[in-house]
Amino acid sequence: GISAEFLPYVFNRFRQADSSTKRKHGGLGLGLAIVRHLTELHGGSVEVDSAGPGAGARFTVRLPLRATTPARQQMEYAFSAAPAATTRAATTLARLDGLRIMSVDDDDNTREMLQEALEHMGAEVVSAASAAEALTALEHCRPDVLISDIGLPTQDGYDLLRSVRALPREAGGATPAVALSGYAGEQERVATERAGFQSFASKPIVLSELIATIIRLTADKS
Repeated sequence: GISAEFLPYVFNRFRQADSSTKRKHGGLGLGLAIVRHLTELHGGSVEVDSAGPGAGARFTVRLPLRATTPARQQMEYAFSAAPAATTRAATTLARLDGLRIMSVDDDDNTREMLQEALEHMGAEVVSAASAAEALTALEHCRPDVLISDIGLPTQDGYDLLRSVRALPREAGGATPAVALSGYAGEQERVATERAGFQSFASKPIVLSELIATIIRLTADKS
């Protein structure tokens, strides 16, 4: 269910009932905003009703039998333009051969996508779904770079980095770290820098930029 206070903001971008970095559920607060956007592109509408927490919620989507021509053209452009751009970018990416990277993200799709992409570029990738998993993995491997989402359940990315920096250097305490976040404002960037991250990357991830950051942070690796 959804509280009456939050109900008017359900379809707003980057709005979540629990917006703390330690929230139990992941995501960026974009899903329902995208639902509304796509529905309206098809000439439809979407509404939500809820009697409150514990009472469930009902989402009603109304769509016309035939989408309007401008909407269809916009959708076709959005999906046809992306693959070509992705293919061009992939041909210019630098290799990451010989580098070991630890990736921490509680979203399964993001974690798997990032691991596959970095391994394709030659890196050895150790993935973790939480701060606790990452710290356990650090006991057995020494990554050249740590990439961590900020919004993790229970212990967020800041908590994770504080725990890492408390470790001796030989145990991985000085590992260069990149923060990932869907909130790309200057405040977020400053907060990650103060927490000890060497770099910041916003979501959705631009692979070429992330790879360039990894190479820069490991430039002095022998």
